[in-house]
Amino acid sequence: MSKGRLEAFSDAVIAIIMTIMVLELRPPEGTDLAALQPLAPVFLAYLLSFVYLAIYWVNHHHLLQATQRVTGGILWANIALLFWLSLLPFATSWIGEHRGALVPTLVYGLVLLADAISYFILQVVIVRAQGPDSQVAVALGRDLKGKASLVLYVTALVVAFVSTVVAIAIFVVVAIMWLVPDRRIERMMNATGA
Repeated sequence: MSKGRLEAFSDAVIAIIMTIMVLELRPPEGTDLAALQPLAPVFLAYLLSFVYLAIYWVNHHHLLQATQRVTGGILWANIALLFWLSLLPFATSWIGEHRGALVPTLVYGLVLLADAISYFILQVVIVRAQGPDSQVAVALGRDLKGKASLVLYVTALVVAFVSTVVAIAIFVVVAIMWLVPDRRIERMMNATGA
């Protein structure tokens, strides 16, 4: 499979996930601004999840730009990532409808953790396929931000048993960490003229 086809498929799946998420936003029964107030937690959950999907899309794009060839392992690792990302609308809807509840917060955190683990696995599979001295391997380096994200997700899951508000705040912190796109690959591509 060509790299372009893999990118197009991934882009389409992420676009569908975003569309499904927005369809979960239901208009209020009332017609005044006060009718929107109860929907604030649902909208905030949607906003956070949309930001996460955008972050994955941007970084996935950069990662594939540095990838020279696609292997079967890369295809399957990418499918695993898309699977876990596809659960985000469900988790978003549940946490948005039941703000502060422990189990929806845990499920949301577990989906975010699974997304991060599957992205990490995709990186590992790509580096293995491209070689330890490849551009992508050099650009990714030790991936401290990625590893820190995994630690923060696990921390949030533990903290949720004490305070779901703090756990959600940690999810927001991780998103903020990644709002500035990971420029390692972009810098490497610009330096090599690729």
